Amino acid sequence: MKRFHIVLVAPEIPQNTGTIGRLCVSTDTSLHLIKPLGFSLEDKFLRRAGLDYWEHLAPSVYENWEEFLERNPGAELHFLSTRGERSYWDVPYRPGDYLVFGRESSGLPPEFYNRYRDRLYRIPMPGKFHRSLNLANAASIVLYEALRQNREGILL
Repeated sequence: MKRFHIVLVAPEIPQNTGTIGRLCVSTDTSLHLIKPLGFSLEDKFLRRAGLDYWEHLAPSVYENWEEFLERNPGAELHFLSTRGERSYWDVPYRPGDYLVFGRESSGLPPEFYNRYRDRLYRIPMPGKFHRSLNLANAASIVLYEALRQNREGILL
């Protein structure tokens, strides 16, 4: 069983997904991609960002959110968004949890904000000018907090 899962809902930028794929291989994390994708999985930018890690990844790809839920019953989902009211630090992460991120330009689908309100978290950004962090950076920040909380048995 993988330690954690990163879920990207309709990602648009291949370099971000490639970088997240590299992160997943390096941390024994699964990557789940929900269509529509803003690129082909054969995209050269995706592969360049993922370097030679991409061949070791084998991401799971889904036609839509409903298929994702059907294929992952009982998944413990944590949604990350600038619209979250609680900090990602407040999540009690457990191995096997799914960290869900939205698309770069518009975040999670609008219906998620009500449907998953109780599982919506944000990364604090105390700077004066901000909209959101880069998707690959956000995924790294949250995944490493989950790993920190569950660091027993992880080689450092």
